Amino acid sequence: MSQSLIDFLLGLWPKLLQGAWMSILLLIVSGVIGNILAVPVALARVSRNPLLWIPSYLFILLMRGTPLLVQIYILYYGLGAILGQMPAVRSSFLWPYLREAFWYAALALSVNTAGYSGFILRGAILAVPHGEVEAGRAFGMSKWQILRRVILPRAIRISLPTFSGETILLLKATSLASTVTVTELMRVTGEAYAESFRFDECYISAAIIYIVLSFILTRGFYFAERQLNKDRLPPKSSTAVAVAAPAK
Repeated sequence: MSQSLIDFLLGLWPKLLQGAWMSILLLIVSGVIGNILAVPVALARVSRNPLLWIPSYLFILLMRGTPLLVQIYILYYGLGAILGQMPAVRSSFLWPYLREAFWYAALALSVNTAGYSGFILRGAILAVPHGEVEAGRAFGMSKWQILRRVILPRAIRISLPTFSGETILLLKATSLASTVTVTELMRVTGEAYAESFRFDECYISAAIIYIVLSFILTRGFYFAERQLNKDRLPPKSSTAVAVAAPAK
């Protein structure tokens, strides 16, 4: 490895790590907000009331049926332009946040996550064993208590492996925020390539960072899955203890 390459990488990696931190921040904000919104979306979807399940069905269809890039553009260039033309908004305390591309990208990722995670959680709610719900009723629980203590915890445990994959996809989807000037990992990588024309060094370094982050997320979800599903793990095999037969 030449000295010039070493010097280039030593200058490149701090910039990439700053961009990776922005990607992680986008992942945390949109993941938390999106998965919180997914709960009412899923509950509305399994409801028999058409005033609840029809809007939820249309929302899920919209989020899953349109590209995430289109959603980001609509919120940033559409909603952002409308808010920017409102004097009341420009003079409010929210304007320093509303003029930042980060929050529009986070909003787009959040609602997209709510659509996908809501659909996943809806399937998990329907997969909760009916006997567990009946057991809650036998204990005299109300519908709200059964939902809070039985259905939602069980549904989250069922859907946790799928949420793991969805979170990895969300991490990679944060790269689309670079299209609206958010200085996350891919935008920093593109700027570094434009300055140096070192394609392999820039993008392979970015790929390594994504792989490391994906590995950390995967192990974190694996640990959470084992902790939440201890009752479903096979028992550890016990070593047989030989007992000497008494002499006759």
